Amino acid sequence: MRVDLLIENVRIFNSYFKRFMPGNAAVLDGKFIYIGKRGAESFEPGEIIDGQGRYMIPGLIDIHLHIESSMITPEAFSHALIRNGVTTIVPEPHEMANVFGLDGVKEMIKASRECVADMFYAIPSSVPATGMETTGGSIEIADMDELLRTERIICLGEIMNYVDVITDPDCKTNHILRHIRENYPQLIIEGHVPKLLDLELHQMIFSGVDSDHTHQTIEGMEARIGAGMFIEIQEKSMTPEVVDYLIQHDVSEHFCFVTDDVMPDSFQRRGHLNHIVRKAIRMGMKPEMAIYASTFTPARRMRMHDRGAVAPGKIADFSLVSDLRELTVEQVYKRGRKVYDVTEPYEPKASERAFPQHFYESVKLTQLAVTDFVVPAAEGGDGRYTGRVMMVKDGSTFIEEHQAEVEVRGGHVMWQESGCGLIATFERYGRNGNRAYGLIGGDTIQRGAVATTYSHDNHNLLVVGHNPTDMMLAANEVIANQGGFCVVEGGKVLASLRLPVGGILTEAPLEQTAEEVERLLSAMKSLGYRHYNPIMSLSTHSLAVSPALKITDHGLIDVNKGKVIPLLIQAL
Repeated sequence: MRVDLLIENVRIFNSYFKRFMPGNAAVLDGKFIYIGKRGAESFEPGEIIDGQGRYMIPGLIDIHLHIESSMITPEAFSHALIRNGVTTIVPEPHEMANVFGLDGVKEMIKASRECVADMFYAIPSSVPATGMETTGGSIEIADMDELLRTERIICLGEIMNYVDVITDPDCKTNHILRHIRENYPQLIIEGHVPKLLDLELHQMIFSGVDSDHTHQTIEGMEARIGAGMFIEIQEKSMTPEVVDYLIQHDVSEHFCFVTDDVMPDSFQRRGHLNHIVRKAIRMGMKPEMAIYASTFTPARRMRMHDRGAVAPGKIADFSLVSDLRELTVEQVYKRGRKVYDVTEPYEPKASERAFPQHFYESVKLTQLAVTDFVVPAAEGGDGRYTGRVMMVKDGSTFIEEHQAEVEVRGGHVMWQESGCGLIATFERYGRNGNRAYGLIGGDTIQRGAVATTYSHDNHNLLVVGHNPTDMMLAANEVIANQGGFCVVEGGKVLASLRLPVGGILTEAPLEQTAEEVERLLSAMKSLGYRHYNPIMSLSTHSLAVSPALKITDHGLIDVNKGKVIPLLIQAL
């Protein structure tokens, strides 16, 4: 019998028994045709590989992630995935959608078509995420219909505006959910339901949302699984108690591992989904269970029945691994073709200007002045007030609301005398010229300034600082670069990262981007930023669906109440 490829002498992961079994594997036309003891005596292979007793595992599958979090384009992202044994992903491009709407989604999909890794897209469901921010684009029901007709779509991306889903039957998100349930009843609907329990959780499930990838606790995880929700475990949920629960309880069919957001430096240094699997093993999970949760269950969740297992009829995506506990990937095969070998050169293709011209001209702001960081006191006259403070805390991207005494003089908030820093955001799409200001403290920078357009989910210009001159310089560097990051202290630029594609991506390879991000992180930490991930912390200050106090160009946002609130609370 003719086959294209025969891999002999390997320990093959059997997803159905959740164990490794010695044997051989034959591939024909990009799919497995045989798994078992038969070898060269039974086949006429075009190529024979001696597996040397290594482990054969299915290609890893990540069903919840955002390519934009890596700050690189789909092509560079795919190149980095493959060397980590990740062969299929389900990206949701809601960051690019917030910048360019439907056009942004289509161009990300277009940029993925020639990638080695398979990319099946999720439709961004929450663009904009709330009605309390200005974005460059939106995704409406008609856009979803077009995407479902014309593109490789596998699910509706995470429903983020859970407050409105529960409290406002007539909100945009509920209209979307009703439309999907009525017109595409088989389409998978992904969720974002942090901290919800009991009736509110069940209301979300009733609406059609039946997964959650947010930070898990034992109580929340039990409530979700018990109500029929599928859990997607990202790294921040991998606490000892959560991982122990997954090990000790029979819930392997109800969860998988995902990355969600991976920064460039982490991607380069630690890997991708393989890092999550390796970490789970180090925390005591059996390798077989960790592999199952990163191959078979994610494939089944997304109804990708053609992959996720080494079995007859499945696509021949697999890795050969020498050290199972360290998940040491030596070769990767995509549809039976070798696409990575640790002993061979593996260089990214040069890529530039792969997007339409207007993707490089999206920051429509003129240079700012020092006076743009003078804060008007819209809420009252001169005097002393209690003001709201966005309090950054290491270990989380959630922001607590604290209070501080602040003086208003000459109609302006004397923020530099308050003991707090200033956070300011400027609408950058040329739509309305909105701007908003807030006070900030805690584990953020203690001097200098940092500015960025990489500010979820609206990607307006966000500036945090302790003096107006540094804030102006950082902001203007980002504007001049058509997006990115800049860190300034004492009138000197300490680090700058250009992200000219939509103000959120670079076309540089991962290795170069990772080096630049490391310099950026070092500069932010030198200004006193005390956080496990300063870039993600900063960029989520404007994420109006993440508790509890955030800021957009509309003003300070009480996330739990879903409304804009004033900076000044009351006169003293």
